[in-house]
Amino acid sequence: MSTKRPTLTVVVDEQVVFQSFGKWLHPLFELEDHLSEHCIDLKHALLVDKVVGKAAALLMIHLGAGKVHGLLMSKLAMRSFEHYGIPYSFDHSIERIQCQTELILEAIDEPEEAYQILRKRAQRD
Repeated sequence: MSTKRPTLTVVVDEQVVFQSFGKWLHPLFELEDHLSEHCIDLKHALLVDKVVGKAAALLMIHLGAGKVHGLLMSKLAMRSFEHYGIPYSFDHSIERIQCQTELILEAIDEPEEAYQILRKRAQRD
């Protein structure tokens, strides 16, 4: 019997406060919805994500993430975290995520601008 693992987990004070099993960037949008109903200060949280590309990194920065760990993280994501002073770690790194979204955001470094583009792509307007 296989146990499905979450794609996004948020931990505060060693307690899991949010998990999602969604795909693409949907877990981060689910977290945004969750934050609108629950008082969680992400500055004190660790976000553990299965795959962290530049799009996910900019969304995490937009949401106010304090610290991020990616099982797989792109170097573009790392540069975004470094630029905004967000501590990060990873199990494996790659140059870039082979994804259309990573290409679309290649020249964008502002979390708010990326957020608006990604909301449209996720059909959340």
